[in-house]
Amino acid sequence: MNTLWRNANLTTLAEPTGWGQITRGALLTEGSSLRWVGAEADLPAGLQVDAEHGLDGALVTPGLVDCHTHLVYGGQRAAEFELRLQGASYEQIARAGGGIRSTVTATREADDGELYCAALARAQALMAEGVTTLEIKSGYGLSAEHEARCLRIARLLGHELALTVRTTCLSAHALPPEFEGRPDDYIAAVCAWLPGLHAQGLVDAVDVFCERIAFSPAQTRRVFEVARRLGLPVKLHAEQLSDQGGAQLAAEFGALSCDHLEFLSPAGVAAMASAGTVAVLLPGAYYFLRETQAPPVAALRAAGVPIAIATDHNPGSSPTLSPLLMLNMACTLFRLTPEEALRGFTVNGARALGLLDRGRLVAGQRADFVAWPLDHPNQLAYGFGQHLEARSIVGGQERPA
Repeated sequence: MNTLWRNANLTTLAEPTGWGQITRGALLTEGSSLRWVGAEADLPAGLQVDAEHGLDGALVTPGLVDCHTHLVYGGQRAAEFELRLQGASYEQIARAGGGIRSTVTATREADDGELYCAALARAQALMAEGVTTLEIKSGYGLSAEHEARCLRIARLLGHELALTVRTTCLSAHALPPEFEGRPDDYIAAVCAWLPGLHAQGLVDAVDVFCERIAFSPAQTRRVFEVARRLGLPVKLHAEQLSDQGGAQLAAEFGALSCDHLEFLSPAGVAAMASAGTVAVLLPGAYYFLRETQAPPVAALRAAGVPIAIATDHNPGSSPTLSPLLMLNMACTLFRLTPEEALRGFTVNGARALGLLDRGRLVAGQRADFVAWPLDHPNQLAYGFGQHLEARSIVGGQERPA
């Protein structure tokens, strides 16, 4: 079915730089793909269409891609937020048995229905702000049974919503209580679970939290080697609290992305640039944990490392559900330009998931786009706390409001 979408002010991001704006533009979709994009005045003569829709002069951008979230979990951690304001650090709370472990307990105690309903509401909040593609990590089950539960719920969201969901196995997120003092044994268990999870069709990529309070580079390597044997791409929580050399390790395995990166070294930047690994910056966690060392954005720019932005929605360090707020924070906290921020939540966010078929408005790409009641794309990052009535088209079909 060919559908024509008219009267749009397009921001195509078609080229490596520049907004790619087309005033009074149009998009022709064929099924779930973009067949033609350009100015209405240049529409091909004799064009045959099955349906036509007006976009009322709205600003139209590619659909947003939230490439780093932890949507499936039980409970909340407001008490830890209060503890941090009383002086406790994220690392101190984690070492005292709080942090990720407390969410693991709540997740294991919740039934599938409770986990699904909570994750559904979170996904719908992201969709309301223009998200059309979403990554969901596991990592709050930390056993073969509970990790599989969380990944199945993430898959179910993708089947039931007008949304692409990519699943990432983050079983190496923290040490569960039953493996206290035995991190190498737990990594062996994770390596043993991965083939089964993959065989069930539950895993699109594999991630590890490589940090002093989590897993060492040597332990990370063991997980990555299993992922490589299974043909699964890898990602890494890297250099968030300290420089562990994780970015170089991830680049060695051709990682799709390294995420956080506040303590990324020049060697890490060079390794990521050489491997084509995307730098995923997470301003929500930086803000919420009151960090002071920002990622080396200038060095990443200079090296040509693609920069993506994501919400990192999770209960402990980034309980946000606002991609638009993250665009603003990426600019105000990390000094990205509005164009860089939008690219970070579209074309580079897609690249961080290994998806090269979306993120730009050009012929051949997936027909995921959003109509905003704005005049210029820089307004997406300019406002904060704004609630825009976005109109989303996903795979060529308008998503119900």
